[in-house]
Amino acid sequence: MFIDTHCHLDFDQFSADREKVIARAREENIKAIINVGTSLEGSRRSIQLAEKHALVYAAVGIHPHEAERFPAESWEKIERLVQEDKVVAVGETGLDYFRNYSSHTSQKELFRKQIKLAIEADLPLIVHSREADDETLGILREEGACRGVLHCFSSTREVAADCLQLGFYISIAGQVTYPAAKQLREVILRIPTNRLLIETDAPFLTPEQLRGGRNEPALIKYTAAELAQLYGLSLGDIARVTTLNAQQLFGIGKKQSGKIAYPIRDSLYLNITNRCTNNCVFCVRRITDFVCGHNLKLSHEPTQDEIIQSITNSASYKEVVFCGYGEPLIRLDEVLYVSRYLRERNIPVRIVTNGHGNLIHRRNIVPELAWMVSAISISLNAENKEKYLSICCPQSGEGTYEEVRKFILECKKYISRVEVTALDMDGVSITECERIARDELGVEFRERRYNHPGS
Repeated sequence: MFIDTHCHLDFDQFSADREKVIARAREENIKAIINVGTSLEGSRRSIQLAEKHALVYAAVGIHPHEAERFPAESWEKIERLVQEDKVVAVGETGLDYFRNYSSHTSQKELFRKQIKLAIEADLPLIVHSREADDETLGILREEGACRGVLHCFSSTREVAADCLQLGFYISIAGQVTYPAAKQLREVILRIPTNRLLIETDAPFLTPEQLRGGRNEPALIKYTAAELAQLYGLSLGDIARVTTLNAQQLFGIGKKQSGKIAYPIRDSLYLNITNRCTNNCVFCVRRITDFVCGHNLKLSHEPTQDEIIQSITNSASYKEVVFCGYGEPLIRLDEVLYVSRYLRERNIPVRIVTNGHGNLIHRRNIVPELAWMVSAISISLNAENKEKYLSICCPQSGEGTYEEVRKFILECKKYISRVEVTALDMDGVSITECERIARDELGVEFRERRYNHPGS
């Protein structure tokens, strides 16, 4: 299911078939549509659409193009409109120095007023910025804006980083599918998926596959497919994570309970504990309970039977992976029990671990894993013990890095496929980590992407 976080179904381009457009959106599994106001009348029309259709929500705002024409005496009407039940955001607001349909002064004045309105109404902002990124970001900072989305993103890596630092989401539209958008696709890869939204901006920015025609919410699948390919995820993964992000930002949809089993790409992951013997500085647990749209905050540690009951359609996955918001080998008995169940059914089992298993249990546990585990991924994360200590902050202290290396060598004796992984984060030499894995330890190496949990 998708959420189109930005479109304009109230525009004249949809006058002839608006109901059919919304019906097609339902058929294409669009869970919600946010119709974004660009003027006082457009905001009213957005609310009317939202009141008529359960899947439509409204945003109220004045587009920068309209800043010069917007009468000051109408501001109270905007203030009243944002109080309507199905209004979930203030916008579309911001700065547009490309078209310059309104003076820069009037644009900035109205932008500031709408930021203040969003803060007072406790609503997120939907921000438009074209050829005005520095001033847009500057005003957001000055006014204390901390919740919203930069819509239809097409800017630089630096602007994306600044936007994320402000606490904003970044929304991607159909232009990501255009052949000329190579630079945009490279920038998008630096955006963590937990801050990503998708939109159509319909009737504009039709995806490449149907370019030249009118855009509509049903076509959001083309943008999602491009993002799935970019991030190395499935279409379902992108749908799930962007839907969750939209629900969290705009306050729509139901809250998700913690999961034991959760699919990413063509693997099924098992989340059996939230405890860990590391306290890594990069760990996503520090900022969210979610990975790829899945809530991994457990209400309790599942029993062996609860873990097995959570595994459905296991034959449709290439593997089942022990990997959650904790170190799975803390619960060795559960790992062994469930792995035996899976291997008896010829289902490949992989463990993602920090390599502390022998330290945790004060014995060599690797022979116990031998028959039941077909692969193991061990997070080394640093090229020396000093960096490991500063990055991973292990409970077992200074000798941990060497113990992890010993654990890797033991796994090599008993498990057919062993890989060492490290994050491409600043200060870590991926080249040296790979050399250690391949040349010193004699195992495979895989680079993980920083800020992309699930990669």
